[in-house]
Amino acid sequence: MKLLIRNLNRTTSEAELLDLFEEFGSVQSLTIVRDENADLSKGFGFVNMPKAGEAKVAMQNLNGKIIAGFKIRVKKADPSPAPNSDDSAALDDSDEH
Repeated sequence: MKLLIRNLNRTTSEAELLDLFEEFGSVQSLTIVRDENADLSKGFGFVNMPKAGEAKVAMQNLNGKIIAGFKIRVKKADPSPAPNSDDSAALDDSDEH
């Protein structure tokens, strides 16, 4: 299960987050989103935990926890929208007159 972590202190490291989440189970991947130009944290990241039960326990225990002076928010990440092939078909139909 992929989790979204928001309101991170910009100094929080991936290692610190990994330690937090590993208390509740195995972590498949973890990423803090960074500004490409400045290489600074944007204050949010993602954790992927393969076992949904462990992810739910981590979410319940870490949501609202104060980490490095910031009250973090942890929730299930929304799935990425899949490309819709129907949109291109609709465009093709509208071109025909």
